[in-house]
Amino acid sequence: MATCPRCHQPIDTQAVRCPHCFLVLKAYGHPGIPLHQASENTFLCDSCRYHEDDTCTFPQRPYAKTCTLYRDKSEPLVAEFKSPLYPSSPWGQFKTWCRRNRGLLLLLVLIGISVLFALR
Repeated sequence: MATCPRCHQPIDTQAVRCPHCFLVLKAYGHPGIPLHQASENTFLCDSCRYHEDDTCTFPQRPYAKTCTLYRDKSEPLVAEFKSPLYPSSPWGQFKTWCRRNRGLLLLLVLIGISVLFALR
């Protein structure tokens, strides 16, 4: 259970509005889009990764109190991958190439079968 940032009452994590103080908790009324909100005396931009690297295009920058794109600069930037994106072994590279080029492989197999039938 989460708590409301304004009235500090317990609320459902999927709630769009606080049932006690009616504070909007989710952006655009959609439970899947979190709306990050700053406390009364601070701005979100002070601790946002996008403000720090100057890639933020939000019109309220640097005085934004609410934002849907906020990323805390103290959190890690990249999540760890469970498997490598590009396998280093030759067999892994061959399997990746085959998956990416299925259409070409199918065409080559059909041409090979056609040539075998034509030679008989």
